[in-house]
Amino acid sequence: MTGPAEILALLVRRSATLAVAESLTGGMIGAALTSVPGSSAAFRGGVLAYATDLKHRLLGVDAGLLAREGAVHPEVAAEMAVGVRTLTGATYGLAVTGVAGPEPQDGRPVGTVHIAVAGPDGRLWHRDLRLTGGREEIRGETVSRALELLGGVLAAKTGEQSG
Repeated sequence: MTGPAEILALLVRRSATLAVAESLTGGMIGAALTSVPGSSAAFRGGVLAYATDLKHRLLGVDAGLLAREGAVHPEVAAEMAVGVRTLTGATYGLAVTGVAGPEPQDGRPVGTVHIAVAGPDGRLWHRDLRLTGGREEIRGETVSRALELLGGVLAAKTGEQSG
């Protein structure tokens, strides 16, 4: 598993930066990253876009996509990642959107989570998850899985092992 300190070390070694766009995690990813001393060397900041309209207004997620699919969709996560990367001038954008519960949202069951990473070369990486457990378990697992995806992307770029 890749933790915040490892993520930040990989970013610093690459002279790269990161910004996050969070929905269901409510700032937990940013909090995890900024708990590491020296995180400002690689962490630019983030956008907490919990409401669907903010995903469009702040991150540039296509309004038609949101109207058609709702906020919990793989393309929404991808557009959030690109949007936060562009907005902050970061090398990488990491985004999460999903349903932590207790009720389904936009026809998506509790535990549906989409994670995306937008990189400097226009490449996108994503994970679609179906998590189980209560609200806090789903949110915590989302943070872990988001950092794991980003760590894998960064390690692949540097030829290192993550986790």
